[in-house]
Amino acid sequence: MAYAMTNYPTKRALRDAIARDGDAGGVFQPGPFGKTPPTDGEVTLEGPHYPEPHRWYAVATVRAGRIVKVK
Repeated sequence: MAYAMTNYPTKRALRDAIARDGDAGGVFQPGPFGKTPPTDGEVTLEGPHYPEPHRWYAVATVRAGRIVKVK
């Protein structure tokens, strides 16, 4: 699992950012997991950021390190 760089409170806010700006920023994976999220392809996101409880999950399409589509 990864996070969007911006701490979106809802999946709707993430989708609105894509509709408004064409992308929703980058993706990161915190902690010592040793994996770098893909810069192209699909990635699973969760939000909002820890320590808040996660209230939404999404599969996002990433191109050139930017979130461009959310399922």
